Amino acid sequence: MVNEWSTPLRVEIDGHRNVTDLLTARAAHAPEHVAFDVLDERGAAGGEGAGAWRAVTTREFLTEVTALAKGMLAVGVAAGDAVGIMSATRYEWAVADLAAWFAGAVVVPIYDTASAEQVAAIVRDAEIRLAVAGDAQQRDLLARAMDAAPHDAIGVWVVDGGAGAGAGAGAVAITSTNTLAALAAQGHAVSDETLEERRTLAGPDSPATIVYTSGTTGEPKGAVLTHRNFLGQVLNIAAAYSEVVRDTGNTIIFLPLAHVLARGLQLICLANGMRIAHLADPAQVVPTLQVLRPTFLVVVPRVLQKVRAAAAQKADAKRLSALWRAAEATAVAWGRAAEDADEEQIAGRAAAGRGTAGLRVRHAIWDRVFFRRLRGVLGGKLEYMLSGGAPLDAELSLFFRGIGVPVIEGYGLTETTAPLTGNLPKRIRSGTVGTPLPGLTVRISPEGEVLARGIGVCDGYRDPAHTAAAFVDGFFRTGDLGSLDERGRLTLSGRLKDVIVTSTGKTVAPMSWENVVAAHPLVSHAIVVGEGRPYLSALLVLDPEEWADWAERAGAEAHGAAPGEFSEVTDELLRAELAETIDRANALVSRSEQVKRVTFVLADLSDTKLITPTLKIKRGVALERGAELVEAAYAVPAPRTES
Repeated sequence: MVNEWSTPLRVEIDGHRNVTDLLTARAAHAPEHVAFDVLDERGAAGGEGAGAWRAVTTREFLTEVTALAKGMLAVGVAAGDAVGIMSATRYEWAVADLAAWFAGAVVVPIYDTASAEQVAAIVRDAEIRLAVAGDAQQRDLLARAMDAAPHDAIGVWVVDGGAGAGAGAGAVAITSTNTLAALAAQGHAVSDETLEERRTLAGPDSPATIVYTSGTTGEPKGAVLTHRNFLGQVLNIAAAYSEVVRDTGNTIIFLPLAHVLARGLQLICLANGMRIAHLADPAQVVPTLQVLRPTFLVVVPRVLQKVRAAAAQKADAKRLSALWRAAEATAVAWGRAAEDADEEQIAGRAAAGRGTAGLRVRHAIWDRVFFRRLRGVLGGKLEYMLSGGAPLDAELSLFFRGIGVPVIEGYGLTETTAPLTGNLPKRIRSGTVGTPLPGLTVRISPEGEVLARGIGVCDGYRDPAHTAAAFVDGFFRTGDLGSLDERGRLTLSGRLKDVIVTSTGKTVAPMSWENVVAAHPLVSHAIVVGEGRPYLSALLVLDPEEWADWAERAGAEAHGAAPGEFSEVTDELLRAELAETIDRANALVSRSEQVKRVTFVLADLSDTKLITPTLKIKRGVALERGAELVEAAYAVPAPRTES
């Protein structure tokens, strides 16, 4: 074990003044290369609308960006002003993002699911002067927030021209003519020279964006990311993943563009010619894969769990469950053999090959029966997926590598401008989140906390008090627990704030247990509790869709959750279904870390007070809503758990 690991920069940012240089350089190099596939929203991504995509070249994108930037200048956006964007993931998000930077502004993304209180707090704290809304509801939220804010506001413009009438009386006038097209039209008198002067005003250390953390355990904080942060990450990650990010590849972005990971990915693709499509509706992802056939995707682990579970359900429907389980085991073994071969090559030794002859035969058989079809469901051209946002179960990673679609797991935070560490192609080690990416250093504190320093790490927050508490010896405190192996690969073990101290004095980091159980398709979130208690228990929050489907197949009685509450599920068939998974999780941890009682609950997972925009559960809110259930779990003696 080591306590610090650094990876040197691969690319210096010399020659780039700010993020806009990435677009101008790409447009000069390949103006007619297709940069985006844009969905005609009159049709759906599947069915009759499956082919309703239009290609947008880099030159065309730059033309739209500059026109909108000129409009921003014409209505009074000054250098350094904050421009807010609140919209679902879509092409116009990208246009507004780059246009604001061309206008010399600081971009403030707002999740499209944010509440009125959250929108008002961000508008006030960031002093947003101009805002872009995706639809009428978001426009109204922004208008009210800007009307109530103490600073002067310019106005709100909406993406959709048919968004409806105004928001009512107030300092920010909203009319049906306040569209992005109308805003761009106002810039007709702004010269190219004026725009170029504004575009080049921001330097590497100028603020590029203020991103408010989603806050699973505390209040949101506005992280200030500079142009240097973005440039360093974009140039170096592209160099590290050159075989993944290339101008012959394409991707679909369906994560929220308000999240720094999605925006960083967009910039990397844009700068390197990787074709981008946007989807706001996750339900349209699978049918769109068949149409656009991406070579690369960024996903969260829950997506991978659902893909695997759907394949198992189809096999079960065809009475092929036993065959599918054999195929799954083969895929995991094949993935493990592939990783072992990579390790041999990294060590400079000749790899013995991928497993035994028997494994190779089994893999070939199951590839023809199952794996080839599963790759087809994913579009048939997918070479790699990147998983982030939550821990990825090692076996799930091995499974996907075994079917021929390796998953690159990475780790990062808003404050590190997305990726801090990452596995590299042909250097994937499941269960780890890889080594520090170029230009970054990871240190493990004496308490086991992961600390970070380097090109992507921000200097701090809007509130100096938040900044003072977030750094130690020049390193950013991530709040995560982890360890580094002899190759500099980071393994995460939990959140510092989630550590539980039982009444017996045992200190427990519950993440490893939670990850194993949450990998089951029926479990959306697992929350271990036990602070000051004699033993551990857990609340298992069910996936509503999976629960309804499973209950129908199993003959169980399904019911939903009341808004704002946890609803207990006491079905014994469900308990039997999850018993093996719970036993497996308990077998992987020490006796003091084993969970002796579980409570199954349903909750409204669209509730933004409970679930963050990045689909993490807010632990404090969950424990508050489940307080009575937790007390009930400890009201009777614990069942005996074997070690």
